[in-house]
Amino acid sequence: MLQKNSNQNRPELKDSLFLGFCAVFIIVTRVTLRLHLKIPGHSMFFTLFFLFLAKGCVRYRFSATYTGLIAGLIAVVLGLGKGGPLILIKFIMPAIVIDISAMLLPGLFGSVFLCAVVGALASATMFLNTYLIDYLAGMDSELIFTHAVIKSSSAMVFGVAGSLFIPSVIRKLKAFGVI
Repeated sequence: MLQKNSNQNRPELKDSLFLGFCAVFIIVTRVTLRLHLKIPGHSMFFTLFFLFLAKGCVRYRFSATYTGLIAGLIAVVLGLGKGGPLILIKFIMPAIVIDISAMLLPGLFGSVFLCAVVGALASATMFLNTYLIDYLAGMDSELIFTHAVIKSSSAMVFGVAGSLFIPSVIRKLKAFGVI
């Protein structure tokens, strides 16, 4: 009698390696492109691009969350950004939104419009992260809200821009037989 594979809930090695590379690319783009543009949220462009790419290429249920967790842990270990261990939330929250949206919207990675909407929703999670960090820092509540709105709205613009490339990239990867 053949034994059923007990690791069906885990991604294969090649998929795990791809997700790890996506997480590393998120961190590498944050470090190398550490541009002082004075525009909040510009790092959301590459973060969402690679989170979408991870979910679109690997059919594991929580592939974006897995990638966000790895990227967040690397960021915490390297001490990137302000917020200490709370920086992990900055990577996991958008990834959860992408995973849930991919479960609810089966044609997500073929539609530019759906990718843009999900990109805006995933980027909007920066509001919660900014609000939480500013609250823990002891800022005034009116200032916290204004700061969180400005950062999250700017992040939404960059998140939408980063997610617009996903349908064409995934279409090309499928055409070349990569996925």
